[in-house]
Amino acid sequence: MTRARIRKAVFPVAGLGTRLLPATKTMPKEMLTVVDRPLIQYAVDEAREAGIEQMIFVTGRGKSSLVDYFDMGFELEATMNKAGKSLDPLSASRSNFGEIVSIRQQQPLGLGHAVWCARHVVGDEPFAVLLPDDLMVGQPGALKQMVAAYEEFGGNVICAQEVPADKTGSYGIITPGAVSGRAFAAGS
Repeated sequence: MTRARIRKAVFPVAGLGTRLLPATKTMPKEMLTVVDRPLIQYAVDEAREAGIEQMIFVTGRGKSSLVDYFDMGFELEATMNKAGKSLDPLSASRSNFGEIVSIRQQQPLGLGHAVWCARHVVGDEPFAVLLPDDLMVGQPGALKQMVAAYEEFGGNVICAQEVPADKTGSYGIITPGAVSGRAFAAGS
């Protein structure tokens, strides 16, 4: 059976970042830097590796820097060119035409609502949801592995991690079912 390819990803990035205060008081948590790149760059890189063609950012007030980060910085690039500096360090942060779409979530009504806000851009296509404040490390990336699982098994695919019992209220709970390698079928 041929399944529709996953070409779009929704990035619910409208949250207030209250778990990371005071750092997120003036900066979106997705723009916090890990080594030399902001978290959002890691998430977009992971999506690109998985074959995602369109990144749909569901943003909120004060989050314009997320979209600006992937835009061309004309003044910066002109200054760098004039000084004879390479633009290579900026290449990962440059988006292709139409690759980044921004939608505004007017009120912080949760993850489900943020995903719902993207419904007109997603349409009837299968899509991925990436939470940029969860940094996953691996080769291939977690999303590429999830896309492979979707292509092999179909259905809905989620990536989960174990958390202490006292933290499940912040993360939710799943009950895994049958095991196939590192993949689990839905539980009861």
